[in-house]
Amino acid sequence: MKRQAYSIIELIVVVLFLAAFAAVAIPRLNFSAITKSKTDCLAGKIVTDLRRTRTLAISSAANNTEGFGLYMVGSSPYSGYEIRNINTSEVVDSHTITPGISCTGGGTFKFGPFGDLLAGSDTDLTVSAEGKIFTISIIAATGTVKCVEN
Repeated sequence: MKRQAYSIIELIVVVLFLAAFAAVAIPRLNFSAITKSKTDCLAGKIVTDLRRTRTLAISSAANNTEGFGLYMVGSSPYSGYEIRNINTSEVVDSHTITPGISCTGGGTFKFGPFGDLLAGSDTDLTVSAEGKIFTISIIAATGTVKCVEN
């Protein structure tokens, strides 16, 4: 006798095995690796945006003698940040910080027309989640941005 299909009982048994396997496997997945990767990505993005802010200040020095700033939004831990023209307060760009990633420390980074940090600016920012910690530092005299994984 030739079989042409599976019975409903056979399909139910297979589905039950798959459900039992999923119930055991899913809690063991390493979702912290995803958060660590997002933390790494955010730290790199903030470093890039700090360098972009500095470049904007230098490249528009002839028309804007006050410079550009990167401002953290919300209270520490911050919920996002904005790049603003200091002279006009115009928001050039803004980004939100992924929930679960903590961004603490300095909240104001203002670059002058020579690329240096202006007086009253912060010099350090910490990005962390799931045991992965990055410290972003800016050398005030030159505006050089560095990122170190702790």
